Amino acid sequence: MGSTKREAGLPQHRSIDVGDATLECTLCGSGAPIVLLANAGCSTGYFDQLARTLVIGGFQTISINMRGVGGSRGSLDGATLHDLAGDVAGVIKAIGCGPAHLVGHAFGNRIARCLAVDQPLLVRSVTLLAAGGLIALSTPIGTHFRNAAQVKMNGSDCVTVLGARWLSPTSDPKILARVECWPAVFIAHLATSRNVPLDYWWSAGTAPLLVIQGLDDEAAPPGNGHALREQSGERVQVVDLPHAGHFLLLEQPEAVARAVSEFLGRQRSGLMTPH
Repeated sequence: MGSTKREAGLPQHRSIDVGDATLECTLCGSGAPIVLLANAGCSTGYFDQLARTLVIGGFQTISINMRGVGGSRGSLDGATLHDLAGDVAGVIKAIGCGPAHLVGHAFGNRIARCLAVDQPLLVRSVTLLAAGGLIALSTPIGTHFRNAAQVKMNGSDCVTVLGARWLSPTSDPKILARVECWPAVFIAHLATSRNVPLDYWWSAGTAPLLVIQGLDDEAAPPGNGHALREQSGERVQVVDLPHAGHFLLLEQPEAVARAVSEFLGRQRSGLMTPH
């Protein structure tokens, strides 16, 4: 029954136990698996348009809500990036679909990169949407979220009320209305990378790497992607998008979907050598 639903393009919602954690997952389509990982403290619903495009292109998408988001459960006290990467690995193993392509947005790409180093045999490629980490910010990215009075907020209010630097000046905050964010979880997710050195996860191991970044991104300045390309050479492809900020996935959805589809299509046709 579940397989039939996925082949028909209808989402299948599952809760998968990984150790002491339970992860909410949405599976859709069939074919080579693509794991979609959202920003810190955010659910994966805003990936829906990209997921539809990938399913039409002959892929299976697996969207995972991380601990503390939506119906996903698991302690974040003392948790590290390795624990979150281990959760994703556990889902891939439970579904039996690995190795998988990973697409991580914002903090989600830190989880993807850590997994590519921790368990490289589970990873075919890594796509980074808004690849921060190297360039220090004048104001720490979690600062605004400490002022949140609500347990859950939509993305538009995160920008207009909290002052989150998520959009290009040319973008309307209303495009984030369907983004679900739990501010306290946002801060807790960011804390998981505190004791994991940047040098450990930064390069994503040896996996083929695509970086898509907004040229107006203040939270993950585009210099990050270019530095990654300079350090890792032809293994890394960088796509710069004008008039896009940290949520380029919603600011330039067609351009992002096209770049991701072309990158994965080249790997499927053997034009790029897997690690």
